[in-house]
Amino acid sequence: MTILATAKGQLSLETDVLVIGGGPAGTWAAISAAAKGVKVILVDKGYCGSSGATAPSGTGVWYIEPERDKREEAKASRYAMGGQLAEHGWMNRVLDRTYENMNKLGNLGYPFPVDANGNPHKRGLQGPEYMKLMRKLVQKSGVKILDHSPVLELLADDHGVGGAAGVNTQTGEAWSVRAGAVVIATGGCAFLSRALGCNVLTGDGYLFAAEAGADLSGMEFSNAYAICPTFSSVTKTAYYSYASFYYEDGTIVEGAGSKRGRSVIARNLLAGRQVYAKLDQAPEDLKPLLRVAQTNFFLPFDRRGIDPFRDLFPVTLRLEGTVRGTGGIRIVDETCATKVPGLYAAGDAATRELICGGFTGGGSHNSAWAMSSGSFAGEGAAGYVLKLGDSAKSRSLRGLSSQSLANGSADGEAARSRTQEYVQAVQDEVKPYDRNLFRTEQGLSASLGRLDGLWRAQRESVVAVSPEGVKAREAAAMTATARWMYHSALARKETRGMHKREDFPTIDGGQRHRLTSGGLDEVWVREERVADEAALSERPVKERVTV
Repeated sequence: MTILATAKGQLSLETDVLVIGGGPAGTWAAISAAAKGVKVILVDKGYCGSSGATAPSGTGVWYIEPERDKREEAKASRYAMGGQLAEHGWMNRVLDRTYENMNKLGNLGYPFPVDANGNPHKRGLQGPEYMKLMRKLVQKSGVKILDHSPVLELLADDHGVGGAAGVNTQTGEAWSVRAGAVVIATGGCAFLSRALGCNVLTGDGYLFAAEAGADLSGMEFSNAYAICPTFSSVTKTAYYSYASFYYEDGTIVEGAGSKRGRSVIARNLLAGRQVYAKLDQAPEDLKPLLRVAQTNFFLPFDRRGIDPFRDLFPVTLRLEGTVRGTGGIRIVDETCATKVPGLYAAGDAATRELICGGFTGGGSHNSAWAMSSGSFAGEGAAGYVLKLGDSAKSRSLRGLSSQSLANGSADGEAARSRTQEYVQAVQDEVKPYDRNLFRTEQGLSASLGRLDGLWRAQRESVVAVSPEGVKAREAAAMTATARWMYHSALARKETRGMHKREDFPTIDGGQRHRLTSGGLDEVWVREERVADEAALSERPVKERVTV
């Protein structure tokens, strides 16, 4: 890292690889790039090691021993559920790298639990311990971390991306980093729905990538809703596989469940019928283990004197958007490069269709994708920089923000109020079940009409290079994300994966393709073939899917 200039209110740095985001994908990217001998800076919107969806809770990991039968079974488990859009080559690469990285974590000090025979259990990670270790490893690798330093825009020239600029939200100091390559690992977009750990996940990376000219893929697979108590932000839907669902009078809600029955819960909530849950299917010997695996799941219950194994408690469905969806920035090769030179994507910021098609449903695949794609992207970015040599230092860079950025604060309270209005307006389009979960052409088109108007209004406003400006850029990113989602959802006239069309309730074999999207003022959507050696017959096949 080189400090180019340090003026009052402005920090200017130079490095080889810049990683944006300090979650699992970003930290793995930083460590992997540094291991190649290049200089790395990591910038995080929050505090690297404690912000993001992974840090506050436990997560499963798609960790499978390298045995053929086990690997084939693991790949098949989500292939059909995801609409047959995953690719076996990518699944193999991710399983291999995840296995390698999980073993590496154990060697580096992660405290995996052990069974009675002393064998470590490596199919899960506790977020606080995991991310504390990852921050330590990042620092040990010689990477400079800028905490509380969200990006406002990427920097580029005619040859590709060459850095980013932002502001420190604690000091108000503007910063810029020139870099030979940039890795976007900013996570997905949960639309500030208050899901645990998701308050920093507002789709920023999608917007930055699109402003640089990158494409997105799978944005129709973005309507993930998680079951959680009405009084909690903890969205650990896997635990509800042990639940029965009831009405207030104690009668069973037929068809409700955590895997294929969330739509039943949503329809009841839409009709004004409160749904209750009880984890009454959990085996007695498993209950203590459930508490150990997800301690924070039980805290809201304990505070209210509720025993979730014996007592009914009201539930809702909280939007997790692309955090538990699979859409994201389209990558073009095995290094997790985008089509823009010098720009890479990893973790939830990148599409996960390659390993799970149109459905994730949990942290297992996402956590494996984060550590593997982060490693691939870090290595790829480092390799790109090493080929560039010294030419990166003489580049004349410009900011890529689609909104005008200006130094100083823009009319203070009025700007904050206007930003909150934009956020609420976007949430009004993406949170309701009858707009996002149960989709129709009429509903999607109506929402897009309003979202397009929001986008135009935000494009015309000036954004301050300040903490308030960060919120304005988040609102713009959420608006842009919603538009890519709904344009893609309109184009997929079928029900596949988590994408549900009320007016097209079947899966159509003729639509077994990916949908890429992009554009800012004018959004476009195109079909892309699934490169899969196990491709199905080209003959269209229709299969009924319950919605």
